[in-house]
Amino acid sequence: MIGISADFDPVHLGHVKLIEKGKEIANETGDPVAIYLNKGFSANHDSFFLNYDARKKMALKAGADKVIAIEGLHHRLTLSYSVPIRIAMMIEDGVTDYVDASNVKTQKIINYAKKFVNEGIFVGIPRNLPNRNVIRWFAVNEFLKGKYGKNMKFHIIPELESNGKISGREIRRSIVENNMEIPENIKELLPKTTIKILADEIKKGNVGENRNWKDIFKRMNSCSRVNLNKIAYLNGNAINEIVKGRIYRDTESVWATFRRGGYGPVLTRLAISAIEEEVTKSEVFSLMRSYEEKGLVPPEQSVDKLIERSWYVAGQCEKGISASEANEKFRGGKIAIDKIPLSIDAGLNLTKFETKLLNKKIDNCEKLIPELYIDKDGRISCEIRVDKKKIKTNLKLPSYEVTYLRYIMDSQFIPTTAIIIKTERGIRIRIFIST
Repeated sequence: MIGISADFDPVHLGHVKLIEKGKEIANETGDPVAIYLNKGFSANHDSFFLNYDARKKMALKAGADKVIAIEGLHHRLTLSYSVPIRIAMMIEDGVTDYVDASNVKTQKIINYAKKFVNEGIFVGIPRNLPNRNVIRWFAVNEFLKGKYGKNMKFHIIPELESNGKISGREIRRSIVENNMEIPENIKELLPKTTIKILADEIKKGNVGENRNWKDIFKRMNSCSRVNLNKIAYLNGNAINEIVKGRIYRDTESVWATFRRGGYGPVLTRLAISAIEEEVTKSEVFSLMRSYEEKGLVPPEQSVDKLIERSWYVAGQCEKGISASEANEKFRGGKIAIDKIPLSIDAGLNLTKFETKLLNKKIDNCEKLIPELYIDKDGRISCEIRVDKKKIKTNLKLPSYEVTYLRYIMDSQFIPTTAIIIKTERGIRIRIFIST
C-alpha cells in the first residue's frame, strides 16, 4: 500500500497533492492509496473541527482508495511515542511507500534525521528545525528498520502554498470568524468535494470544537491535589496553578493557567485531553511498557531510562550542576547508572494523636495506603485516610532523594504508590516507583 498519515481537518488542496502523488506511485505498483486518519484527537492532541466520518468522506472523494482510523493514541502519548506506533502499524499493514510534504530538500531531512537515529531518541527535536515532524518520521522509520528488516520508502513533495503555507488551522479560524460560513478566499484552497461536504456539516451544526469543556471545568474546579497528581501530563507546578486559578468557567482561563505552569501549546493540549478523558499516569505507563515490549520504543526513551535520568540529574544537582546541564550530559553521554532506588522510605511530620492513631491501625494489621501530592508550597506531601479522617503531612527526606522523587512525580506519566510501615525509627512511608 501507499500510505499517508493525516488529520485532514478539512481536506485542502495541499492534501489533494499528497493523494495525487500517492496515485502516481500506485499507477506503477498497482497498490491502493490508504489514508491513516486520526480519530478522536489530532496528532497535536486537539479535538477536531470536523467529525471523523466527514473527514473520511472528504479523503475518499479526493481520490484515496481506503481510510484507516488511528485512535486511542493522541490523548495519551506525545508524538515522540505515537509516531513509532503509527509507523509500525503502517509497516505491519504492508505500506511500502509513504507520502509527505516539506519545503526542505529530502537530503537535508535525511541529514537532520541521522542525528536522532544515532542518538536513538526522538524526544526534544529542536523547534527551530524546519519541518521537524517530517524529520521525526524519517528518523523513526530508520529506527524501525532494525525491528522489521524493512521500512517505508519516503516520497517528499513540496508543500503547496497560496500566499504562504496552506494551513488547516487558518482555514478553520477563517470559517469561525466568518460566522460559520466558508469565505470565498478559503474556497480557493479547498477542492469542490470538500466545500460541499463542509457546507453540509455546517448546515447540520456538526462543525466546531468538540471538547467536553463541562467535564474539564468540573475536574479542574473540584479535583483534589491527590487526584490531579494521578492524571497524566500534570506536574506539580501545573497542579498548583490549577488549584490557584479556580474557578474555571471559560477556556481562556484554562490556557492561562497552563501558561503560568510553564506549559507550551502542545503540552497544554495534551494535558487538557488527559483531564477530559481522565487519562491516568498508570494508564500511560502501562501503555508505554506494552510498546517497549514490542520493540517500538527506542531504549533511550524507555521508562527505565527516564527513571535513571531522574536519579542521575538529582545527584548532579547535589553537586551544584544545573538540571539542564545534567540532562544534556545524561543524554549525550549515554551514562549507565547502577542500583537506582525504586523504593524510598521517608519520615512523616505527625502529631502525637496522629502517631497514636496510625500505630493502633498498624498493630491491628490494617493496611494504610497514603497518596502522594505536591502541596501549595511545592513540598512533597502525603494524605492518609484513617477512620474517615484525612492526615496530611510533609515528607522528611534527604535533599538528594527529595529531588529524585520530585523529578519522578513531575515526569508526567511515571506513577508512584506507597504504604505506611513501622520501623525501629518509628512510622515511615515507603514509596514505590512503578517499573
